[in-house]
Amino acid sequence: MILPVLLAIAEPTRLQALRLLADGSEHCVCELMCKLDATQSRMSRHMQTLKQAGLVVDRRDAQWVRYRLNSDMAPDVRTVIDAVLAAGAGEADERKVA
Repeated sequence: MILPVLLAIAEPTRLQALRLLADGSEHCVCELMCKLDATQSRMSRHMQTLKQAGLVVDRRDAQWVRYRLNSDMAPDVRTVIDAVLAAGAGEADERKVA
């Protein structure tokens, strides 16, 4: 169960997308595209991988697809995701100081 999750977050764009979704709100693909400098097709593929791993859920809103973190992910998976996101946040803070 953890291996697909680790494979999904091993790709930098997907990990960055998770960081953006960690704010608890929904984000549309167009917003993720802009913030991550990705094409629509590339971003959609990345989000599909995260969805298949059970990390995100989507909701169609007219022509938009909005994503958010899956609030029903398994507790052990959530622990891994939280640890990875926290570790990345610490690295970002260290880069700001340096």
